[in-house]
Amino acid sequence: MSNQPVLFIHGLWIHASAWEPWAALYRREGYGPIVAGWPGDGTTVEATRRAGDRVGGRGVADVVAHYARLIDTLSVRPVVIGHSFGGFIAQRLLDDGYATAAVAIDPAPIRGVTKLPWSQIRSTLPVLKSKKNRDRAITLTERQFRYAIANAVPRDEARGLYRQFSIPAPGRPLFEVVGAKKDAASPTQVNVANHDRGPLLIVGGGRDHIVAEAVTLQTAELHSASRATTDYHVFPDRGHSLVIDARWREVADLTVGWVNAHSTPGNLRHSEVRS
Repeated sequence: MSNQPVLFIHGLWIHASAWEPWAALYRREGYGPIVAGWPGDGTTVEATRRAGDRVGGRGVADVVAHYARLIDTLSVRPVVIGHSFGGFIAQRLLDDGYATAAVAIDPAPIRGVTKLPWSQIRSTLPVLKSKKNRDRAITLTERQFRYAIANAVPRDEARGLYRQFSIPAPGRPLFEVVGAKKDAASPTQVNVANHDRGPLLIVGGGRDHIVAEAVTLQTAELHSASRATTDYHVFPDRGHSLVIDARWREVADLTVGWVNAHSTPGNLRHSEVRS
């Protein structure tokens, strides 16, 4: 590869530093990894925790715009790899022409996804139980983190992941997902019939609580409205922590193989592509 940039985007409650092993792997493969947090995130887990209120009130549109501005500083368009809400953001950036290809791992639901398993309801209740949380930054307890994100790994490993990577997250994106059905202008809208977008890989976890496999599968099915490439893969025994737990390499290797096969040099800026 010619140092094709690969942008990694984290989701709610996990700091961007969790992507560093992935970045090292992609760098060895000849790519140019970029690990960047959400607007308001600190450069470290500890800094983000100390100033957690800085992320409060940030919605989907704010996060998409944040990464779009970053991409506009690059000389070429990147491949975008996102997890959870980062997986949703990856789809938006691909749809809008900011990425040459995208990988969405356990992505948060786009508008049109109707599956709502009980585990997803329980996982998001710490935020959705109060409308006041819409403009707040919410921190999960270790028990909540264990259920929503780290349910498929041993308890000691779950505790370690919580202590190493967990950060406060804005409540607004979850409220925007819930309100998407009644909001035709929802920021969670993605044009699933976009025939001109680049290739998309959606990855699910069969034991995921907060983004159940039924949700990722329906997301992939919605994208079948496009003639562009949409691939789907599920890890049946993995939960939402599949990108950060001890078996992260299995998921990363799958994505490397897919990106090697589907990425093309992003030799134009976004503005040149859309002009």
